[in-house]
Amino acid sequence: MGFIFTQDDFYLEFGKDEKLPEDLRQWYLEFLKDKYQAWYQLGLRGRCENSDHAMTFLYMVADAFFKELTSQPDLEVSREQTRAELSEDTWQRLENSIPYALGAEYIDKSWAEHAFRKLQKIFQKEIRIYQGTVSMYLAERSQNLHVPERIFFHLVENKEEFVAKSTENGEMFHPLRLTAEEAYRLLKDIPSIEETGILCRIPNWWRKKASSLNMTVNMGEECPSFLGFDTIISLKPSLTVDGVPLTGEDIRYLLSQTEGLAFLKGKWVEVDHDRLNRLLSEMEESQGEITLLEALRGDGVLKEQKENPDVGPLISNGKWLADFLQKLKKPELIKKARVPAEVNAKLRPYQQIGYTWLYTMYQLGFGACLADDMGLGKTLQVLTFLEKIRKEKGGSKKRILLIVPASLLGNWKKEAEKFVPGMEVRILHGKPTAKLGQEVLENQSYLTVTTYGMSVRIPELQQTEWDCLILDEAQAIKNPLTKQTRTIKKIPAKMRIAMTGTPIENELANLWSLFDFLNKGLLGTAQEFALYARQLTEQPEEYAHLKAMIAPFMLRRIKTDKKIISDLPEKVETNAYVGLSKKQVVLYRKVVAETAEKLKTLDGMQRRGLVFATLMHLKQICNHPSQYLGNGDFSEKESGKFIMLREICETIYDKRERVLVFTQFKEMTEPISKFLAGIFGREGLVLNGETSVRKRGQMVEKFNGEEYVPYMVLSVKAGGTGLNLTKANHVIHFDRWWNPAVENQATDRAFRIGQKKNVFVHKMICEKTVEEKIDAMISSKKELAENVIGSGEEKWLTEMGNEELLSIMRLEV
Repeated sequence: MGFIFTQDDFYLEFGKDEKLPEDLRQWYLEFLKDKYQAWYQLGLRGRCENSDHAMTFLYMVADAFFKELTSQPDLEVSREQTRAELSEDTWQRLENSIPYALGAEYIDKSWAEHAFRKLQKIFQKEIRIYQGTVSMYLAERSQNLHVPERIFFHLVENKEEFVAKSTENGEMFHPLRLTAEEAYRLLKDIPSIEETGILCRIPNWWRKKASSLNMTVNMGEECPSFLGFDTIISLKPSLTVDGVPLTGEDIRYLLSQTEGLAFLKGKWVEVDHDRLNRLLSEMEESQGEITLLEALRGDGVLKEQKENPDVGPLISNGKWLADFLQKLKKPELIKKARVPAEVNAKLRPYQQIGYTWLYTMYQLGFGACLADDMGLGKTLQVLTFLEKIRKEKGGSKKRILLIVPASLLGNWKKEAEKFVPGMEVRILHGKPTAKLGQEVLENQSYLTVTTYGMSVRIPELQQTEWDCLILDEAQAIKNPLTKQTRTIKKIPAKMRIAMTGTPIENELANLWSLFDFLNKGLLGTAQEFALYARQLTEQPEEYAHLKAMIAPFMLRRIKTDKKIISDLPEKVETNAYVGLSKKQVVLYRKVVAETAEKLKTLDGMQRRGLVFATLMHLKQICNHPSQYLGNGDFSEKESGKFIMLREICETIYDKRERVLVFTQFKEMTEPISKFLAGIFGREGLVLNGETSVRKRGQMVEKFNGEEYVPYMVLSVKAGGTGLNLTKANHVIHFDRWWNPAVENQATDRAFRIGQKKNVFVHKMICEKTVEEKIDAMISSKKELAENVIGSGEEKWLTEMGNEELLSIMRLEV
């Protein structure tokens, strides 16, 4: 249950059986009934005590809308014609408060402006039919909102031309000239005046406390001799006003002035002798040196400044440190690293930037999280980075450990063979644990790939000093308390990389666990961070500081980014290579062996019939043993494709995107749907040959509607043509048709006119089986694919000789 943010909106996921505090449950029910009206009421009534970070942010947006609305002096006159515009100051405050929540990456200024327009429509509609004053309308609904009186104070610096012009146009009725002392007393009393409902316009420098004296500690002005978290950087304190340093002469001048306002360096400065003397004393204690890690933490947050000057000194990054962090946060500013000639691929511009960033982080010894969206090519970027290291002097003797989900072993092997064919890759899997442990100690392969499961069972991995440790699908270590997470964090490595298409969203403990792996100490201990996380509820602006602290170490690009969209093809196709379960292997070999015997005695139509039946049986076994056996037990662990389907769809669900899953077998549509319902937490749709025309239309309408329908499972023949399903931006071919034209027709249910997103196509292929061999034939023989295969299903296979046919069918070891 919770709020999910989208590109220009949000929606609520709510589990009916969830136990929630009554006040929170009532709010959520109101949001389910009419989310915009509930949002509007949230701004009027205030957030409830138990609201989560996402709901707190929604309250802040609505509250900001009403504050902007009621700051209009002519509100009683303009009523429904009033326009509440999002000011830059208000947006900055909201931007600093954006929480870690699903879809929060979509929230920008245009999102907030769209929210203001939605809320404003409700206000306009209600006030248009309201018989009383706006003040009465607000008083009935909120104790905290007041319409400003028609009379208000407007305090400006004494510029004769401005005053005369304001008097002439009626903006200023009765100008009064105040001394600096009188103006200071008025400014100090502004909060009390505004509580009476009188609007006060005062200089921004006072509201922003820019006139206050502060001690600023400048960190890292000059480049250190070496880089790393232990790098020593200098601290240089100074007194500043609005960021401008004061000289000794300036300080002496302020000490000679009476308390109040003094004009210095073109700015009005608040003179407070006690504060000034205290700051001068603290400056003596603030000189010295700290490590780069301590500077990045900055008392728990990395920040350019603190809003409350009484809490401590302002922290300012010096010239070198500011430039250094800027390049890590915006890696497009880093000089591009040359792509090794041995890399068999042309990197897209954003991939070149990502590869350069990884290499830079490696040189610095910093942990790095590559958090690009699914489909943007994280694997290629990492392989290019690894090839760059390998080709350096002595690089081939380095040792890299890559830990991946078992379902992705085949994908990494294939991608390495394709993109970096010269790289030595050793797979640690499929053998007794003791033997694999011995391999770790004896074999010095450049890249070692193993699974999360094996990483816990092979203690020798912790006995090797790895040059780089990489985790794919790094959300596997999001829970800091699991044995798997604790074991992996013990593996020694000079540099660590986490790859994930779904970086931490709702649970901040997950964020801590990820960075405890990448850069231990950056976010403090688990207890320190938990305390800090609890404070975010009351001080959501601190999210900006937390994000600033981790930004140099996380690179995230999303598919909806206009720069990325223009760089991507509209349709991205990838093969998902799947390993067979033990049961699948036994059944597959049994069918091939039986067929080999029968082929010796059959010819003509009988032989063709046998070939067709065998191919059908092998496809069924590749899908799931239970499809072949007909026993109805579609256990996930028995099918490599089901395991891979979970891997892909969990990421799709984390992004709340939608997927079409195609199979050529009608009998597989329901088992696949049942399995997907468990992943997505709700049922999707199933369309096969038994679906009526009327129901097909209803399904299309529902799938393309506003309600989140995560998936539709379709049989290729029934759903391959005539449907417009553009809400989906993922297509999975669960089994292969071996006819590119038919597969493309099915893909085009999503990839067609009206689709506003890039479409990602995942084709499942069982390794070392007939599926992989025929796919390789189709890929390498374009003429065969277009003319022979495209002309008639698998008839072309029946014309092969027995040995050639069996070589395609056999399961290779």
